[in-house]
Amino acid sequence: QVRLVESGGGWVQSGGSLRLSCAASGSTGSRNLMGWYRQVPGKQREYVATVTYGGYTNYAESVKGRFTISRDGAKNTVFLQMNSLKPEDTAVYYCNLVSERQENYWGQGTQVTVSS
Repeated sequence: QVRLVESGGGWVQSGGSLRLSCAASGSTGSRNLMGWYRQVPGKQREYVATVTYGGYTNYAESVKGRFTISRDGAKNTVFLQMNSLKPEDTAVYYCNLVSERQENYWGQGTQVTVSS
C-alpha cells in the first residue's frame, strides 16, 4: 500500500507563490510517476504536472512557465513550485503516484486559494 501526504497549501494574493510538497511512503517502487492534479467544486479533476522517476517533466498549458515540478527520488517526494499565481489557480491540489504496476494512488488534497 502507498500513502501520500501533502503539505504547503494556503492562501496567497494574486502574483504570489506557494510550494507544495508530497511525501510518498509504502510500496512505491522506484520506477514510478508522480504528479499533481487539481479540482474545483463542480468540475472534474484536472491535470497540472507530472515528473517521471528519471526526471522528465510535463505540464498543463495553463501552468507552463509559472509552475515547476521536481522530485527527490531518494525520498520519493515531489514538489510543486507555483509562481505568478492567479485566482483561477484556486483549487484543491492532489498528489498522485502511479506505480510500476500501474496502480494509482492519491493524497488527501491541499487547498490553494489565490485572491485577486
